[in-house]
Amino acid sequence: MNISNRLTLARVFMIPLFMLLMHLEPNLVAATIFALASFTDFLDGYLARKRNEVTTLGKFLDPLADKLLTMAAFLYLVQAHILPAWAIVIILGRETAVTGLRVLAAKDGLVMAASIWGKLKTLTQMVSLIMLLLAWGTVLPVWFSVLAMVLFYVSLVAAVFSGYDYFKGTMHLFK
Repeated sequence: MNISNRLTLARVFMIPLFMLLMHLEPNLVAATIFALASFTDFLDGYLARKRNEVTTLGKFLDPLADKLLTMAAFLYLVQAHILPAWAIVIILGRETAVTGLRVLAAKDGLVMAASIWGKLKTLTQMVSLIMLLLAWGTVLPVWFSVLAMVLFYVSLVAAVFSGYDYFKGTMHLFK
């Protein structure tokens, strides 16, 4: 197993630790674990491309790990009334639909590469979640929380646009 896939697996194993820490008491440690797990998302992809070690396992596991990590954070933030449930339903619907499209595309031997909207969605989701988790578990200025919410809504818009892009690019699969 290559280093990129090991990093992805490390991210998967950090999710229960993050959830346990959030359950016990949201704090800087939980936010740091989430930030570290988020960083492995960037690092594993970078290393896989740089070292020419892109694998089928990585293509499957990386997006799954991302979804599990972000959904864990989203659920805690909805439960704490920090994020609106309707927005997370939209994101979850988009993630489910795009995952279904990826399965259909894979059956035809196609790989759906991330669009610029998908990359923006991932970046703004991760950054906004880190900021929201930091704001929840610590005392930070109001502008920090406001900026985190703005980034969250940017990620929501990017999620919708990237979902549209993926559907537009795979319409031929439905003919």
